[in-house]
Amino acid sequence: MDRCVVLVDAGYLLGAAASLLAGDPSRSKVTVDHIALIAALRERAEAETGLPLLRIYWFDAAPERRPMPEHRRLRVLPRVTVRLGALTRAEGRWVQKGVDAAMHAELSELARNRACADVVLITGDGDLLPGMMSAKEHGVVVHLWALQAADGDFNQSEDLVGEADERRVLDREWIEGSFSLRDTSSVFPSPGARHDIAKILAAPPAAPPATLPAPLPAAQVPDEPAAVAASAAPAVNGSSPQPAAAGLKVVPTPKDLAGRSADRQAAVAQQQNGQQHGGAPQTGPVLRWSSDRGWIDRPVTEPAVTAGDGLPTLAQVTTAEQRWADREEDITSIGGDAHEVGQVFARRWTSRIGDAERLTVLWPGYPRIPHRVDGELLRYAARFGLLAHKDDQIDEHDRYAIRAGFWKELAARVPGGDLVVDD
Repeated sequence: MDRCVVLVDAGYLLGAAASLLAGDPSRSKVTVDHIALIAALRERAEAETGLPLLRIYWFDAAPERRPMPEHRRLRVLPRVTVRLGALTRAEGRWVQKGVDAAMHAELSELARNRACADVVLITGDGDLLPGMMSAKEHGVVVHLWALQAADGDFNQSEDLVGEADERRVLDREWIEGSFSLRDTSSVFPSPGARHDIAKILAAPPAAPPATLPAPLPAAQVPDEPAAVAASAAPAVNGSSPQPAAAGLKVVPTPKDLAGRSADRQAAVAQQQNGQQHGGAPQTGPVLRWSSDRGWIDRPVTEPAVTAGDGLPTLAQVTTAEQRWADREEDITSIGGDAHEVGQVFARRWTSRIGDAERLTVLWPGYPRIPHRVDGELLRYAARFGLLAHKDDQIDEHDRYAIRAGFWKELAARVPGGDLVVDD
């Protein structure tokens, strides 16, 4: 068939472009205009081969082969097919698996079925040499394109270069038509504000607001021995007994419990006296060491309730039309940076709730996000592959940046945020 096909090794293309423009092969150093890049590849391939384009195959890798935002943007473009291999972490670095094999299989299949007359290869990996030789044996003309190397030397396999029918180098001017250096200063928090992100785990939980229901009576909620002793203390100078200070309930350590041994013994004695006089026994927390055996039924307590838990989630305030528009925006506009993802989520949530005053109840709990909203935020971030790491572990830096972006956007939209969130 008198048509041409372009096979792109995305790892080589993006890495070589980043090396040339940023001096670092990390593809996160550059921003890609995928629409302009595909158009430039098509125009140049048709000009050099003199044949119309059949298709551009984009070969890349992703964690668990789940499409990243750039893959979703590419696969909806005309004449573009995305093929994904696996991206795994080995010895502290990310490694592609299956990309070379997929390119070899596609090249051989196209040549064997005579689907095209010319093939343009953008790769530097010598593992593709057998596939190139097989394509030539089926009468296909192979064009090998390279990106200009940062040091002026070749960045391709010498055997691959020697086997190609035609060779071209895409220079800096051509690359700069679709690539640009990424401006990280506007996306990531400044180094001076890094401690604000750390507050997300370091800060203690906020006290419940005054509008929440009063705590349950002591008879329904088991208290600590100190609280039991305080509640049982006699009145001083004829005044009414002073209620125990309402503190946050935390899990005591063995050291804490050892320090309360005397209070525990006093509480047990009071319980025994209460039973002898017909009173109701007081219950308290039970400590079981690892040497004990058997199952201990512990009292079930309700989780702490905050004012933010009463707010609706993003899904509850999003219509079907808005959900569709969000999906299109995620594909075409959102880059997938952790800080940006948090900001996008907060922008949608704030605008759809409508009354920004309702969100002011969040500031006493800063930097903690209500549980339901936080779970929804992390699930949204998972669409961009931010949480897909080795052994399904969430990267802490990404998690902090997602939440920091959420608070930063909220502070710009909700009254009082500038007094809480520091840029």
